[in-house]
Order: sequence, then C-alpha cells, then structure tokens
Amino acid sequence: MASLLAAEGLTKHFVLRRSPLGRPTAVVKAVDDVSFTLAPGETLALVGESGSGKSTLGRLVLRLIDPTAGRVTFDGRNLLALGAADLRAFRRDAQLVFQDPYASLNPRMTAGDILAEPIALHAMTTRARRRARVGELLELVGLDPRFAQRYPHEFSGGQRQRIAIARALAVEPRLIVCDEPVSSLDVSIRAQVLNLLADLRRQLGLAYLFISHDLAVVKHMADRVAVMDFGRIVETAATESLFAAPRHPYTRALLSAIPLPTPRVRRDRLVLAGDTPSALEPPSGCHFHPRCPFAVERCRLERPALVDDGVGHATACHRWAELPAPEAATGASQNSPTLARLMAAFGQTADGQGGGDVATVEKTGVAAPR
Repeated sequence: MASLLAAEGLTKHFVLRRSPLGRPTAVVKAVDDVSFTLAPGETLALVGESGSGKSTLGRLVLRLIDPTAGRVTFDGRNLLALGAADLRAFRRDAQLVFQDPYASLNPRMTAGDILAEPIALHAMTTRARRRARVGELLELVGLDPRFAQRYPHEFSGGQRQRIAIARALAVEPRLIVCDEPVSSLDVSIRAQVLNLLADLRRQLGLAYLFISHDLAVVKHMADRVAVMDFGRIVETAATESLFAAPRHPYTRALLSAIPLPTPRVRRDRLVLAGDTPSALEPPSGCHFHPRCPFAVERCRLERPALVDDGVGHATACHRWAELPAPEAATGASQNSPTLARLMAAFGQTADGQGGGDVATVEKTGVAAPR
C-alpha cells in the first residue's frame, strides 16, 4: 500500500545561543535524521520520554515548523515545496489535536463559533448550511448540538477535548496528529476519548500519528510503534511484536515501567542508572549508552543504524541480538474481587457521555476500544 505520509531524514536544530557575530554556540538537535512512513487508515504511535522530540516531529510533518534538513511528502507531494495557497489547501488534509483542551480553545468563542471557523476558512459549505454542519460535528463526537451556544469554561475537560477533536474533523482531514490527547484528562475520561478516536478512525478512514509517553495507551490504539530517544527513532515495529519482544534496552525499560492491573503480579523492572544527559551535550555514539546496562565500548564510539530485520521490526542497537530475552511478569493471573469491582465501576457512565463502549480498564485507567 502506498504511504499517505513519508518523512525522510527529518532533522530539526534549535539555536539557543549565538556569539556576538551571530554564530551558533548552543544548539539542541530536537529531531535527528528521522525517517518513517504512515499508510492511509493506519495509526503510528510515537513514544518516548519527555524531551525525546515527539511533539517537534509531529509539527514538522504538518509543516507548522520547517526542518533544518530532510523531506516530508503527503500523498506524493513534497510539503516543503508548497507555496502559500497549496499549503493552505494541505491544511484540510492534515489536522492537529493538542494536548491541553483548556488552552487549545479560545475562551472568547462559543463551541459553535470554534467549529464554524475552519469551515468558513476553507469554504466547506454555505453560510446557511454552516449551523447544521456544526450540530453534526457535535453529534459525531458525542455532544448535544445545543452545546454550540456554550463557552469553553462551561464544559468539563473531557467535553473540551471532544470539541477539539470535532474542530479537527470540521475540514474532513485524512490525517490527524494527536499530541498527547488524553494525558491531561482524568483516568475515567481517558477511556471514553480513546474509544471515540478509535471509532472515528473506523468510521472515517482516518490515519493517526499518535504521540504519547504512555505505552499502556499506545498498546490499545496503534498499529505500529516508533520509540524515540534524544530525537532519534531507536526501535519501530508492529504493536503486537514490540510489546511481545522488545529489543532495544530503552524500549524494555519503558515497557517494564507500565503498571500491571493485578496487584499480585510482579514484573522485573529494568531500572536505568544515572541522569538523562543534557540535550546541549548529547553523548557520542549511541545516545542511550550512559544509562544502558548492556553498553560496551562500541556503543560509546559508534552510532547504531536503524536496521530492519526484513519483517518490519527495526532496531538501532549494536547488541540487541545477543541480549537476554526480557522476563515475563510472574505471580497470580487472576484479578482480585476488589479490583474486579473497581474495573466495573470505571466502566460506568462518566463525564455525562456514557461508558458502554469500554471493554477493559487497567490500573492506569486506560480502556481497550472494541
């Protein structure tokens, strides 16, 4: 299948300080030679710690910021070569859902005005039809059309994020970049918003670039996962393959930190030693080697390439093939009655939108879409 979105060698450097003559003296390599593809209707998750470059990469592929080097193509078009008119037309095809629904909505505009603005900007419909279209968008995300007259402060956090999602859908895009879309919501509301995103993907054939630091969320949302560290992709694979057999030590450490839903089950943690290196002075070779328990001299000297094994699992690690297999969680396999009651409670109606589509809720409050 031809790719909808493709990034080739994307690089973004931010200059923090300059000399009196204008020469850069402090540079942060936020994104460092990143390449990936995204097919129509697919969800690719970008995961990693804060500061790993995930959000910057999301803005680069939307051309909200221009790269220092590299190339981005959307449906075969080079986005970096588009003029102002063509770039504005591209905005209809690709939209962004922000992390914070409290900050991403204009407090001076009603929900109806917020949704009508992109429709008017791109001349999606006539003025007479615009009000009806706003009502359709609100219904699509599970809100009453009468809410169009309310202001953002009159909504809960989950409802605000639904409005933000409706705004992204207003111009009928094919790609949505979801930048930590549920991280600022209560755990009982996250499941509903994730289910909504999954349902919209199936109904509308959307492709998602899903940015998150929460692997428990990613497991239920993504078809493929790309793990980022220090602006580089260090591992990418199908979601099932990556969770079943993570290869890079950084990926293993992230997975080992996911809380388990059963109290009696224990998982051996891969605890990383030392502090995260400064982005102004990244380590040589593999950027992960100062914290990696398996690092050798080669890791300190030579940057590992991201090598595909031929079946879609690529790893940037010199030693992944010789590392011991990660140990499975051990302990009781059944949930306690107390936890079962708690899980059932989380499945009840919350935020006034209903919770009937919640299949499972883990200790983190994450639900698996049906």
